[in-house]
Order: sequence, then structure tokens, then C-alpha cells
Amino acid sequence: MEFRAITDGDGGGSPMGACLSGGVSVAAVDVAGLSGDGLRGRLREIGRAESKLGAMKSQVLAELSRRENAVAAERVAREELQASRRGAQRDVEAAERLTVLSETSEALSSGEIPVGHAQLIARAASEGPIDQSFLVDAAKRQGYDQFAKTLRTHQQEQSDDDGQSIYDRQRKNRTGRAFSSRETGMYLLSGEFDPITGAKIDTVLAAKEKELWNQEDPRDRRTPQQRMADAIAELILEPEKGKAQGTALMVVADYDAVNQELVNARLADGTPIPMCELVRLACDAEILPGVYRAATQEMNLGRRRRTASEAQRAALIYRDRECIGCGASANRSFAHHVQFWRHGGPTDFGNLVLVCNKCHHSIHDDNYQVAHDPDAKRWKTHPPPDPFPDTGIDTTRPLQRNPLLRN
Repeated sequence: MEFRAITDGDGGGSPMGACLSGGVSVAAVDVAGLSGDGLRGRLREIGRAESKLGAMKSQVLAELSRRENAVAAERVAREELQASRRGAQRDVEAAERLTVLSETSEALSSGEIPVGHAQLIARAASEGPIDQSFLVDAAKRQGYDQFAKTLRTHQQEQSDDDGQSIYDRQRKNRTGRAFSSRETGMYLLSGEFDPITGAKIDTVLAAKEKELWNQEDPRDRRTPQQRMADAIAELILEPEKGKAQGTALMVVADYDAVNQELVNARLADGTPIPMCELVRLACDAEILPGVYRAATQEMNLGRRRRTASEAQRAALIYRDRECIGCGASANRSFAHHVQFWRHGGPTDFGNLVLVCNKCHHSIHDDNYQVAHDPDAKRWKTHPPPDPFPDTGIDTTRPLQRNPLLRN
């Protein structure tokens, strides 16, 4: 059994046509008989095929739009692909932009970059100047989340106004919705905000969630989603309670000693912001500027206390930016001892990393490992070895967590 998609050799006159000649072919196999490495290879093969098919779809939509207009192309996409209105609009917009991005189109057609990465490059190109070669090279090596951050930083660097126009556009594009679902009868809230407003909201929400968590019965805890819903409801419906204690927006900037000025302003997660916005934040009465100097802070607490200090946590947010495992917000992450506390690990800055609750359980319950990546210059988590490798059973996985080994 084999799936095969073939395009015409002339490519229909599209700039991408020559790249697509020869089509896409993925043979069906019995995945149950594949090893772990075999399954990984299978996904890699499917991913490349999806990229090539995405390039073909983009070629067709762009041609439909050229012959008639974007609205007609969106209508055909909804009818033939059963796509949503928003999805069809997004695909047609990306297709039109890709026609003038030859390097991105070629990388997508050859399966070197995923569709999502190509769409990010296409959108960025419509918003301002970019170095297409740089972004395509990064897209080949980076996962989606990391590439999205790379692209945002690149846009800031390429901007001739320190990213102010990007930030102004984000502010202008803010949206909010509140409505009752006809399907479930539930009341829905959603919104999109500029990065600074979003960081403020996230900081306050995370602090309220922590406050609620501390009030819960440990034997009957809410799910994270329920806790967030309750935090939003309490902040809106019971404003007299105020925001939780200890909420503070962290903004980072480097000091250029030669020119004696602050540069490279960014939020704690690395999102770049214009220097003008940093000045506005500094003028906010609730924002307290702070200068971090390792020499003036006690970063090594040894065995004197188990929990990280506020100074250590601030330094961890600056260094790790987010959960080192899944990239969850630093506001929802904890300080974890690389060498476990119960095994004699000290509460020293060098022995601490930021992890969210889910990744914390993966480390303690599922034997995930924490290691420092010297190339990326950051800490990462790694899954445990395959309990059933081709060479035999690996006993490093805890028996109580593996029902097949328990007996």
C-alpha cells in the first residue's frame, strides 16, 4: 500500500513548479513492527511529505488567487478542503506571500522546513524587512516554538525603529471576545494582547493561581485549567480581593558601558520590546527597577533552606526564561534541584533550574533527566532510556511506573 501525489512537470507556471516535479510518495508500513528509532524515522519521513504537500497546496491556492482573487481562492479551499473560514484565509494569504519568497518556497518544496515555519516567514515578510536566507537556515534547525522566538528577535533587529512599529501593530490588532457557546452552553472568554500587556496579565494570573493552589485541600486539587478559570473569575468578579501578593513584571535590558545606555530591552521570556516602552514601564509607579549583580546577592544557600530565595528565582527567570522541559511560562514554574534535595543537593544557583509542575512530575516520577547542553548554553530535560530497546530490557526505568515490568 502506498500514498502517492504527482504534479505536472511544468508546475503550472508557478515559481515553485520545478521544485515540485516528481511528486510525493510515502509507503504504508506496519508501525507496530518498528523500533523506537524506526518510529522516529517514520515521523521524519511523514513530516517531509507534509511539507511537500503543503508546498503543492500553496501553489494551487496562489494560482487560484492570481486567476480570480483571494476571496474566490478562500471559497474553493473551504469547499474542497473542508477548511474553516479563518484557516482558508490564512492559507491563501501565506500562499500569495510565498510566491515572492523563492528560498522559503524551495525549502518547503524539498521538505527541508515544515509548513508552519514557512507560514511564519511569509507573515514576517509582509510585516517588514527580513533576511530570508537567515530565517530559512534557522527554520531547518529549530523547532516551531524556538523558531518563532528567533523570528520575533530577528524582526526587532531588522526594524529601523527599534521594533516600535511592530509593537504598535500588535497593540492595534488586540482583540477580545466574550460569548455563550451554542454547543455546550458554557461562557467563553478569549483575547489577544500585545506582549507587554500579555506579560502583565500572565504575571497577575499566575500569582492568583498560586494563591488558590495554596488554599486547596492537597487531597482534592483542581486541574490547572479549572484553577486558571477560577483565578480569572475571582479577579473579575471579586476585585476587592485584589491581585495576589508578590506580583511583579520582570523586564530585562543590557547596559552598554561604552555608550552608557540601556540596550536590548526584553521581557523575561526573551520577547524583545522597544526601548521607548521600557522607559514607559520605568515611569509606572508600580514598577520598581532593579539591578542584578551576582556579587551582591547570596546565590548559594547550601542546605540552610530548601526553597529558592526571591533573588535566586529572579536570576533563574533571567537565565532559563521558561520551563526548561516544555517551555511553559516562568510564572508557572518552580525551582527544581538538579541533584535532588533528598539526595543531599544544595539550594545553590548552579543546582537549580526552572520546571513547570508537569515536567517536575516527569523528573521525579518518570525518571526524566536534567542535563546542561553546552552548545545551546542552557539546561534541558531528556526522557528516560527506552525500557524495551532492541538490545534488551533497560532497567533504569522505575519498576513501579511500568506495568509490564511490575510483575
